[in-house]
Amino acid sequence: MLDDVTISRAIIESYYKEVLDSLESDVIICGAGPAGLCAAYFLSKEGFKVVVFERTLRPGGGLPGGGMMFNKIVIQEESKPLLDEWGIKTTHYKDNYYIASALETLGVLLSQVIKKGAQIFNCIYAEDVLVYDNKICGVVINWSAADIAGLHVDPLTARSKFVLDATGHAAEIANVLSRKSGAKLFTSTGQVIGEKPMCAEKGEKILLINTKEIFPHLYVCGMAANAVFGGQRMGPIFGGMLLSGQKAAQMIAERLRSSS
Repeated sequence: MLDDVTISRAIIESYYKEVLDSLESDVIICGAGPAGLCAAYFLSKEGFKVVVFERTLRPGGGLPGGGMMFNKIVIQEESKPLLDEWGIKTTHYKDNYYIASALETLGVLLSQVIKKGAQIFNCIYAEDVLVYDNKICGVVINWSAADIAGLHVDPLTARSKFVLDATGHAAEIANVLSRKSGAKLFTSTGQVIGEKPMCAEKGEKILLINTKEIFPHLYVCGMAANAVFGGQRMGPIFGGMLLSGQKAAQMIAERLRSSS
Protein backbone atom coordinates (compact mmCIF):
# COMPACT_ATOMS: atom_id res chain seq x y z
CA MET A 1 0.00 0.00 0.00
CA LEU A 2 1.31 3.44 -0.96
CA ASP A 3 0.50 6.45 1.19
CA ASP A 4 0.46 9.88 -0.52
CA VAL A 5 1.58 11.80 2.56
CA THR A 6 4.46 9.40 3.19
CA ILE A 7 5.66 10.09 -0.38
CA SER A 8 5.51 13.84 0.28
CA ARG A 9 7.23 13.46 3.64
CA ALA A 10 10.07 11.43 2.09
CA ILE A 11 10.74 14.13 -0.51
CA ILE A 12 10.56 17.06 1.92
CA GLU A 13 12.62 15.47 4.71
CA SER A 14 15.41 14.25 2.42
CA TYR A 15 15.59 17.50 0.45
CA TYR A 16 15.78 19.79 3.45
CA LYS A 17 18.36 17.58 5.12
CA GLU A 18 20.56 18.12 2.06
CA VAL A 19 19.85 21.87 2.00
CA LEU A 20 20.82 22.30 5.66
CA ASP A 21 24.00 20.31 5.14
CA SER A 22 24.89 22.48 2.13
CA LEU A 23 24.71 25.88 3.82
CA GLU A 24 28.44 25.70 4.53
CA SER A 25 30.89 24.24 2.03
CA ASP A 26 34.37 24.50 0.55
CA VAL A 27 33.18 25.75 -2.83
CA ILE A 28 29.92 27.12 -4.17
CA ILE A 29 29.56 26.88 -7.94
CA CYS A 30 26.93 29.08 -9.52
CA GLY A 31 25.75 27.53 -12.76
CA ALA A 32 25.51 23.87 -13.79
CA GLY A 33 26.60 24.24 -17.40
CA PRO A 34 29.47 22.18 -18.81
CA ALA A 35 32.20 24.30 -17.20
CA GLY A 36 30.54 24.41 -13.79
CA LEU A 37 29.79 20.69 -13.81
CA CYS A 38 33.33 19.86 -14.88
CA ALA A 39 34.70 21.99 -12.04
CA ALA A 40 32.33 20.29 -9.60
CA TYR A 41 33.52 16.88 -10.76
CA PHE A 42 37.22 17.55 -10.24
CA LEU A 43 36.79 19.38 -6.92
CA SER A 44 34.54 16.63 -5.55
CA LYS A 45 36.94 14.00 -6.85
CA GLU A 46 39.59 15.49 -4.57
CA GLY A 47 37.25 15.25 -1.59
CA PHE A 48 36.18 18.88 -1.26
CA LYS A 49 32.63 19.75 -0.28
CA VAL A 50 31.00 21.27 -3.36
CA VAL A 51 27.55 22.82 -3.74
CA VAL A 52 26.16 23.78 -7.14
CA PHE A 53 23.24 26.21 -7.56
CA GLU A 54 21.52 26.11 -10.94
CA ARG A 55 18.93 28.71 -11.90
CA THR A 56 16.96 26.57 -14.35
CA LEU A 57 14.89 23.41 -13.98
CA ARG A 58 17.27 21.50 -16.25
CA PRO A 59 21.03 21.65 -15.61
CA GLY A 60 23.43 21.74 -18.54
CA GLY A 61 23.36 25.32 -19.79
CA GLY A 62 23.61 25.38 -23.58
CA LEU A 63 25.04 21.86 -23.75
CA PRO A 64 21.89 19.79 -24.54
CA GLY A 65 20.88 22.22 -27.28
CA GLY A 66 24.08 21.47 -29.21
CA GLY A 67 24.15 23.85 -32.16
CA MET A 68 20.77 25.40 -33.00
CA MET A 69 19.00 22.43 -31.33
CA PHE A 70 20.97 19.85 -33.32
CA ASN A 71 21.93 17.86 -30.24
CA LYS A 72 25.52 17.15 -31.22
CA ILE A 73 28.56 18.94 -29.86
CA VAL A 74 32.08 19.40 -31.17
CA ILE A 75 35.17 19.04 -29.02
CA GLN A 76 38.82 19.29 -29.96
CA GLU A 77 41.70 16.86 -29.37
CA GLU A 78 42.89 18.55 -26.16
CA SER A 79 39.60 17.92 -24.35
CA LYS A 80 38.96 14.37 -25.59
CA PRO A 81 40.72 12.79 -22.55
CA LEU A 82 38.00 14.27 -20.34
CA LEU A 83 35.21 12.56 -22.27
CA ASP A 84 37.28 9.39 -22.34
CA GLU A 85 37.59 9.53 -18.53
CA TRP A 86 33.83 9.79 -18.20
CA GLY A 87 33.16 7.02 -20.73
CA ILE A 88 31.41 9.27 -23.24
CA LYS A 89 31.50 8.08 -26.83
CA THR A 90 33.26 10.36 -29.31
CA THR A 91 33.51 10.03 -33.08
CA HIS A 92 36.42 11.46 -35.03
CA TYR A 93 35.10 13.87 -37.65
CA LYS A 94 38.34 15.09 -39.19
CA ASP A 95 41.60 16.70 -38.16
CA ASN A 96 41.20 18.15 -34.64
CA TYR A 97 37.40 17.75 -34.52
CA TYR A 98 35.43 15.14 -32.59
CA ILE A 99 31.67 14.73 -32.32
CA ALA A 100 29.76 13.67 -29.20
CA SER A 101 26.10 13.39 -28.27
CA ALA A 102 25.06 16.48 -26.35
CA LEU A 103 22.52 14.48 -24.35
CA GLU A 104 24.89 11.66 -23.47
CA THR A 105 27.54 14.17 -22.43
CA LEU A 106 25.16 15.98 -20.10
CA GLY A 107 23.63 12.81 -18.67
CA VAL A 108 26.96 11.15 -17.97
CA LEU A 109 28.57 14.31 -16.60
CA LEU A 110 25.67 14.92 -14.22
CA SER A 111 25.85 11.33 -13.03
CA GLN A 112 29.61 11.53 -12.49
CA VAL A 113 29.34 14.79 -10.54
CA ILE A 114 26.65 13.44 -8.23
CA LYS A 115 28.50 10.15 -7.69
CA LYS A 116 31.60 12.09 -6.66
CA GLY A 117 29.55 13.75 -3.93
CA ALA A 118 28.74 17.23 -5.20
CA GLN A 119 25.33 18.55 -4.24
CA ILE A 120 23.33 20.12 -7.08
CA PHE A 121 20.27 22.28 -6.40
CA ASN A 122 18.29 23.24 -9.48
CA CYS A 123 15.73 26.07 -9.56
CA ILE A 124 17.90 28.06 -7.11
CA TYR A 125 20.06 31.01 -8.12
CA ALA A 126 22.45 33.43 -6.42
CA GLU A 127 20.90 36.88 -6.36
CA ASP A 128 23.64 38.47 -4.27
CA VAL A 129 27.01 37.75 -2.68
CA LEU A 130 28.48 37.77 0.81
CA VAL A 131 31.57 39.97 1.11
CA TYR A 132 33.46 40.07 4.40
CA ASP A 133 36.93 41.60 4.87
CA ASN A 134 37.13 42.40 1.15
CA LYS A 135 36.68 38.80 -0.02
CA ILE A 136 33.82 36.67 -1.25
CA CYS A 137 32.67 34.20 1.38
CA GLY A 138 29.34 32.94 0.04
CA VAL A 139 26.19 33.77 -1.87
CA VAL A 140 22.63 34.87 -1.27
CA ILE A 141 20.17 32.38 -2.72
CA ASN A 142 16.53 32.39 -3.75
CA TRP A 143 14.08 30.37 -5.81
CA SER A 144 14.31 31.23 -9.50
CA ALA A 145 10.53 30.73 -9.74
CA ALA A 146 10.04 33.64 -7.31
CA ASP A 147 12.25 35.81 -9.50
CA ILE A 148 10.36 34.83 -12.66
CA ALA A 149 7.03 35.55 -10.95
CA GLY A 150 8.26 38.92 -9.72
CA LEU A 151 7.53 38.03 -6.09
CA HIS A 152 9.25 39.89 -3.29
CA VAL A 153 10.65 36.97 -1.28
CA ASP A 154 13.54 37.50 1.10
CA PRO A 155 16.51 35.21 0.35
CA LEU A 156 18.71 32.92 2.44
CA THR A 157 22.50 32.64 2.54
CA ALA A 158 25.07 29.92 1.97
CA ARG A 159 28.70 30.26 3.06
CA SER A 160 31.81 28.87 1.38
CA LYS A 161 35.55 29.33 1.24
CA PHE A 162 35.47 30.02 -2.49
CA VAL A 163 32.83 30.86 -5.10
CA LEU A 164 33.03 29.98 -8.79
CA ASP A 165 31.01 32.00 -11.31
CA ALA A 166 29.99 29.55 -14.04
CA THR A 167 26.82 31.36 -15.05
CA GLY A 168 27.67 31.65 -18.74
CA HIS A 169 27.15 34.72 -20.91
CA ALA A 170 25.45 36.66 -18.11
CA ALA A 171 28.40 36.37 -15.67
CA GLU A 172 25.80 36.91 -12.96
CA ILE A 173 28.03 36.75 -9.90
CA ALA A 174 30.69 39.06 -11.29
CA ASN A 175 28.05 41.53 -12.39
CA VAL A 176 26.14 41.60 -9.13
CA LEU A 177 29.38 42.02 -7.17
CA SER A 178 30.49 44.91 -9.37
CA ARG A 179 27.09 46.57 -9.45
CA LYS A 180 26.12 46.35 -5.79
CA SER A 181 29.45 46.76 -4.01
CA GLY A 182 31.42 48.88 -6.43
CA ALA A 183 34.21 46.32 -6.09
CA LYS A 184 37.07 46.51 -8.56
CA LEU A 185 37.46 43.26 -10.43
CA PHE A 186 40.84 42.03 -11.66
CA THR A 187 40.12 43.21 -15.21
CA SER A 188 41.63 46.06 -17.21
CA THR A 189 38.60 48.25 -16.42
CA GLY A 190 37.82 46.95 -12.95
CA GLN A 191 34.41 45.90 -14.23
CA VAL A 192 32.83 43.20 -16.40
CA ILE A 193 34.04 44.04 -19.92
CA GLY A 194 31.48 41.97 -21.84
CA GLU A 195 31.90 39.29 -24.47
CA LYS A 196 32.93 39.97 -28.05
CA PRO A 197 31.36 38.56 -31.25
CA MET A 198 31.71 34.85 -31.95
CA CYS A 199 35.02 33.44 -33.13
CA ALA A 200 35.67 29.86 -32.05
CA GLU A 201 39.41 30.05 -32.72
CA LYS A 202 40.01 33.18 -30.65
CA GLY A 203 37.42 32.34 -28.00
CA GLU A 204 38.80 28.88 -27.30
CA LYS A 205 42.40 30.13 -27.16
CA ILE A 206 41.75 32.93 -24.70
CA LEU A 207 39.26 31.07 -22.49
CA LEU A 208 41.84 29.26 -20.38
CA ILE A 209 43.77 32.51 -19.93
CA ASN A 210 40.58 34.18 -18.70
CA THR A 211 39.81 31.34 -16.29
CA LYS A 212 41.13 32.73 -13.02
CA GLU A 213 40.42 34.68 -9.85
CA ILE A 214 38.58 37.95 -10.51
CA PHE A 215 38.16 39.14 -6.90
CA PRO A 216 39.50 37.66 -3.66
CA HIS A 217 38.08 34.12 -3.41
CA LEU A 218 35.88 34.54 -6.50
CA TYR A 219 36.89 32.61 -9.63
CA VAL A 220 35.29 32.52 -13.06
CA CYS A 221 35.15 29.81 -15.72
CA GLY A 222 33.41 28.91 -18.96
CA MET A 223 31.67 31.55 -21.02
CA ALA A 224 31.44 33.74 -17.93
CA ALA A 225 35.24 34.04 -18.02
CA ASN A 226 35.24 35.41 -21.55
CA ALA A 227 32.34 37.71 -20.70
CA VAL A 228 34.20 39.14 -17.71
CA PHE A 229 37.47 39.70 -19.58
CA GLY A 230 36.10 40.61 -23.00
CA GLY A 231 36.82 37.41 -24.90
CA GLN A 232 34.95 36.07 -27.91
CA ARG A 233 32.06 33.66 -27.63
CA MET A 234 32.71 30.31 -29.28
CA GLY A 235 29.40 28.71 -30.18
CA PRO A 236 28.73 24.95 -30.08
CA ILE A 237 32.30 23.78 -29.49
CA PHE A 238 32.57 22.66 -25.89
CA GLY A 239 36.15 21.48 -25.37
CA GLY A 240 37.29 24.80 -23.99
CA MET A 241 34.33 24.95 -21.61
CA LEU A 242 35.29 21.61 -20.08
CA LEU A 243 38.98 22.47 -19.89
CA SER A 244 38.09 25.80 -18.28
CA GLY A 245 36.09 24.03 -15.58
CA GLN A 246 38.98 21.64 -14.98
CA LYS A 247 41.46 24.52 -14.70
CA ALA A 248 39.25 26.46 -12.27
CA ALA A 249 38.94 23.34 -10.12
CA GLN A 250 42.70 22.87 -10.08
CA MET A 251 43.32 26.49 -9.08
CA ILE A 252 40.74 26.45 -6.29
CA ALA A 253 41.88 23.03 -5.05
CA GLU A 254 45.44 24.31 -4.75
CA ARG A 255 44.23 27.26 -2.65
CA LEU A 256 42.15 24.98 -0.43
CA ARG A 257 45.05 22.58 0.15
CA SER A 258 47.45 25.41 0.96
CA SER A 259 45.07 26.85 3.57
CA SER A 260 44.34 23.56 5.33
